[in-house]
Amino acid sequence: MGIRVAVAGATGKLGSVAARLVEEHDDLELAAALDSTTPWRAMEGAQVLFDATLPAVSPRLVEAALAAGLDVVVATSGWSAERLAGLEARLPAGRRVIVVPNFSLGSVLATEFAARAALFYESVEIVETHRAGKVDSPSGTAVRTAELIAAARAGLGPTEAPHADQRARGQQVAGVPVHSLRMAGVVARQDVYFGGPGERLTITHDTADSRAYEAGILLALRSLHRLTGLTVGLASLLASSPGEAGGGRAGGAA
Repeated sequence: MGIRVAVAGATGKLGSVAARLVEEHDDLELAAALDSTTPWRAMEGAQVLFDATLPAVSPRLVEAALAAGLDVVVATSGWSAERLAGLEARLPAGRRVIVVPNFSLGSVLATEFAARAALFYESVEIVETHRAGKVDSPSGTAVRTAELIAAARAGLGPTEAPHADQRARGQQVAGVPVHSLRMAGVVARQDVYFGGPGERLTITHDTADSRAYEAGILLALRSLHRLTGLTVGLASLLASSPGEAGGGRAGGAA
C-alpha cells in the first residue's frame, strides 16, 4: 500500500496534475480528490494532504488537515513570512508541513542561483510573468526569491531600491522591487536582473508546460515523511536527494 494522499483543488491546474501523478504511481494512493464543493472531512483517512486551493482558503484547510492528523504539502501561493511563522508556532508535535512556492526543479535552482548572485550586486529587481488567470501577485516564487536575496545580503546591507515611493517601480518585498505581469500566452516566467558597473546579469527561468512540476510534486510527496516540522521550498530536498529529484517512473518509486 502506498502513501495515502488527499488532493484539495483536484480539478484545478496544479491539483489535477498532482491527482494524476498519485494515481499513476504504485507507491502513492489517491485517498480523496476534493474540489470546492467537497466537505473537508473527505480527507480524513489520508496520510498527506496536497493543498492546491486558493490563498484565502489554504490556511484554514491546512489547520484542519493538521488537526485531523495529516501531514501537508502546500502548493498554494500567499504564504508570507508572517503567515509561515504563525503556522510554525501552531504546528502540532510530530506533524510535518512543506510549503512549496514552485515545484519546477529549474525554478528552485534559479532562485538558489539568484541568492548567490545577490552577494555581488546591490542593484536587483525581479519581473515575474504568469497566465492571465493567476489570482495572486506577486507570485510565491518571486516572494521567496526576494526573501532569499535579502537573507543572502544580511551582512552586506539592503539592495538599492531608491524609488520606493514610485508605485510603478514595483512592490518591494524584503527590500527588492518585484514587478508582476499577468498575460495570455504565458505559463510562468521569472527574470531576476542584477546590475553592476558596466554590466548586467539576468537569471531567467521559463516554464513552458505543467510537466515541469511533476518531478517536484513527486519529490515532495515522497520526502515528507523524512522531514520534521515546517520546511519551505524544495532546495533542501534537492540537496539530499538529487537522484530522486530526477522524476518518477509510473508503477514505482523513483
